[in-house]
Amino acid sequence: MRILLVEDEPDLGAAIANRLRQEKYVVDWAKDGAEAWNYLENQWTQYTVGIFDWMLPSLSGLELCKKLRSQKSTLPILMLTAKDSIEDRVIGLDAGADDYLVKPFGMVELLARLRALQRRSPQLQAIQLKVGNLTLDYNTATVSSEDINGKSTQVSLTAKEFQLLEYFMQHPNQIISRDQILYQLWEIQSEPESNVVAAQMRLLRRKLADSNCLLSIETIYGLGYRLNEANEPK
Repeated sequence: MRILLVEDEPDLGAAIANRLRQEKYVVDWAKDGAEAWNYLENQWTQYTVGIFDWMLPSLSGLELCKKLRSQKSTLPILMLTAKDSIEDRVIGLDAGADDYLVKPFGMVELLARLRALQRRSPQLQAIQLKVGNLTLDYNTATVSSEDINGKSTQVSLTAKEFQLLEYFMQHPNQIISRDQILYQLWEIQSEPESNVVAAQMRLLRRKLADSNCLLSIETIYGLGYRLNEANEPK
């Protein structure tokens, strides 16, 4: 999943972003509302959850919510704020927030609320992805491969390999270009090397093969890559 975090407090923003990355999320961290809106308008990135601080420079989290909902966006939004009165919560929810977390909070609760958003949101409802003999589990952030005898083997993946496989499992049998992968799986602030996608693909393919995966990721020369739902790797 790709998350847009909008938080102007440097220490808190860094702590949240680092914890989310440990949980294998792709995170873009914006420091103010205007920067966040530029990210949201980028046609190349598709966010699955927004985490917005209420009080932000230039454009508040509340205003971000209102702008998104005025454009019929269904992006699930978790609002972070020090405002804890019932009236404030009602204002935030009426503006379009899906959930509300009062500062200070624990990271465990933040992660639990993200999982709750996933269960409630139609676009995030899947707790598992299953393609062929592979199962990706969001609750445990793990991938397992099942052999013909029903024995399951866990596939040990880095955070980026997990994100890459998740993207392919969300689009089986579809050709995905290198640029699509770069824009969706690498953070806007990062500057990946030109061969990073090919390098990650080699590592992922090797680990899938070592885990007796029956699926293959095919290179379509000049176009990109495709996850094939086939019995024999190509």
